[in-house]
Amino acid sequence: MESFDQIIKTISLSMGAAWASGINLYATVFVLGILDATGNLVLPQGLEILSDPVVLWASGFMYCVEFFADKTPGVDSGWDAIHTFIRIPAGVMIAAGAVGDVNPSLALAAGILGGGLATGSHLTKSGSRLLINTSPEPFSNWTASILEDVLVIGGILAALHYPILFLMLLIGFICLIVWLLPKIWRGVKMLFAKIKSVFNKDAPRQIP
Repeated sequence: MESFDQIIKTISLSMGAAWASGINLYATVFVLGILDATGNLVLPQGLEILSDPVVLWASGFMYCVEFFADKTPGVDSGWDAIHTFIRIPAGVMIAAGAVGDVNPSLALAAGILGGGLATGSHLTKSGSRLLINTSPEPFSNWTASILEDVLVIGGILAALHYPILFLMLLIGFICLIVWLLPKIWRGVKMLFAKIKSVFNKDAPRQIP
């Protein structure tokens, strides 16, 4: 039977990887894979494939692409929209794979919880970035993107080395999501309403 410490570490890795995947999937996969390949981490059996050289090259290349796309106003929101269909399913698979060779019901439960976390972090990121893009200067966009990269890498390292602290912070993040998402959603609706009003104003009026 696994010790309590090992269980906490497994939960922290599973939920931490899922949460990070919702923000930056490629950085998450690359960091976990590199840590395992260099011997700084022993990934569970379900995630060992992340340290495969082919996966490392692919995730590293895609992270480089995302690094620049995510810092270009407008492009970042399009990138986030496309990755709605990539980050969330990947978060489910990574969370389930992180529990290792266990009871299938536990893997399913981890996948469900991980999918919820990946969805929450992805929607928070994509919604807030859409609102940030209304600013005419690019510096707020660059700052947000760099902070997200630091948050993902720092969060993964914290989940691995300080699992209890990370899980406490994760609970705080979930509370923040519950409070923040409705406000982001209202802001996004107002933004689209303004865009719609501009197009309606410019549209030629039909003479009855």
